Amino acid sequence: MSNAPKERTSLFGLPSFQERRFLLEALRTETVGGMLLLAAAVVALVWANSPWGDLYESVRDFHFGIPSLHLDLSVGHWASDGLLTIFFFVAGIELKRELLLGELRRPAAAALPVVAAVCGMVVPALFYVAVNAAGGGQMDGWAIPMATDIAFALGVLAVIGTNLPSGIRAFLLTLAIVDDLGAILVIAVFYTSALNLPALGGALAGLAVFWFLHQKLRVRGWYVYVPLGLVIWALMHASGVHATIAGVAMGMLLRVIPAKGSEGWPTEKESPAERIEHLVRPLSAGFAVPVFALFAAGVSVSGDALGDTFRQPEALGVMLGLFAGKLLGVFGGTYLAARFTRAQLSEDLEWADVVGVALLAGIGFTVSLLVGELAFAGAEVAEQVKAAVLIGSLAAALAAAVFLKVRDGRYKRLWEEENRDEDHDGIPDVYERPRGRVTEDAAGRVDREVSEG
Repeated sequence: MSNAPKERTSLFGLPSFQERRFLLEALRTETVGGMLLLAAAVVALVWANSPWGDLYESVRDFHFGIPSLHLDLSVGHWASDGLLTIFFFVAGIELKRELLLGELRRPAAAALPVVAAVCGMVVPALFYVAVNAAGGGQMDGWAIPMATDIAFALGVLAVIGTNLPSGIRAFLLTLAIVDDLGAILVIAVFYTSALNLPALGGALAGLAVFWFLHQKLRVRGWYVYVPLGLVIWALMHASGVHATIAGVAMGMLLRVIPAKGSEGWPTEKESPAERIEHLVRPLSAGFAVPVFALFAAGVSVSGDALGDTFRQPEALGVMLGLFAGKLLGVFGGTYLAARFTRAQLSEDLEWADVVGVALLAGIGFTVSLLVGELAFAGAEVAEQVKAAVLIGSLAAALAAAVFLKVRDGRYKRLWEEENRDEDHDGIPDVYERPRGRVTEDAAGRVDREVSEG
């Protein structure tokens, strides 16, 4: 029996070279999307509180569509039920990729962000429940403070100009992906209206056709999948299950591993999921999510309206859940996971850095606004809850910005060390040192060069 000590998992450690390349590309798009999201939210707030506020409400509430197909929706609902399906489609691809190729494929590495994310969902929900149990509020909104908006968080990072190391960015992205999974499950299970079984059966049959065409027949061509996807979406919407679930399902049905030939060598430069994600992610981050924000974030910010927000237990529960609940949940979950597993904090970082990530995780926004619409559709407190999401997310963003800016000098040194490439071979020097991952990364690079040449 070998007495060699087992390798400890590094918390916030440097990701593999391939994972880092994917991470930087994905976060670059999400950062631009985050800036657009921030701009859309500001435009919505200014427009809704301007002399043209009535026009904002008229545009948001204007109905159009096909009534016979249950698709006579307002502009706001087209944005939340339709455009956000694109966002959840990308989330489905990301989730499958993480499960099969990313950090979530290895139980030891997955345990840390999963435990942190689960605690970061449960604790905010408990904050909401506690506040509303004490104040006599409605319990329907318990899931609102559970989500993390990665695009908004990255937009904040872009504004303050911080240089977070790749390990922290990777942890934040994985945390947000697990959060998205939690939100997907909550929406599907707890916010589904009365089911229309024939429509649901039709949607499931459409998904089966999607899988067969993609996985078995290897059919390619947007002209096949876009019409099929629209049919699946319409049937899912008519079924009573929230239509965004169709996007998640189609994203997870895509093939994330490149096809291989008889000798085991890849016959594709990139998988279909990777290729489609490259095309769809900019549409999601640059158009779908900002347009949703434009029609979801327009709430009154007058003194009386804000006063009502701070008096409503539902709104207070959301604000405390996003700010304090996320901070305690993510930090506490990360600490407990490291305390009771073989994980240890990266030698370059401190536990204070976990506080910065936990504060960023308190930026709920997109999914929180969506869950708020589902939980309080037509209720008097709906506008106060929306304002609470904005206030809680803004408070978390400002606290994270200040905290991370204080530590930015240290992050800048780590980022420069991580990106140093003195031999100009395109691979940062840190990956060419004999520190454990070199063999894996070098082999991956050789495989790519062989398959491409």
